Amino acid sequence: MRSFLLLTETGPVLLLTKSTSITKRSLVDHLRQRGIAKFISFEVPVDRVHELYGVPFEVVASDLAHGTEVGFLDSNGPHIFSALPLEELGTAVPYEH
Repeated sequence: MRSFLLLTETGPVLLLTKSTSITKRSLVDHLRQRGIAKFISFEVPVDRVHELYGVPFEVVASDLAHGTEVGFLDSNGPHIFSALPLEELGTAVPYEH
């Protein structure tokens, strides 16, 4: 399982996914179906996200364990940015369809 912060056209989202790459075709297709066609992503350590989000993380992780490929954990920009120190973000990966 991986966790990514996406800076999207409509604001930041924090997601969990079974995908090993944010640019995997099936994941990108899912994001596009949700209206996200262009983003800059940063991988976030899963352990840290679990520590910060607790039970909501466990609920989304359970959905992933039962077949869902991606789960949205947070879409509240101020909350995400107050919770995640920027130095914990991975390298930026831009994507544009």
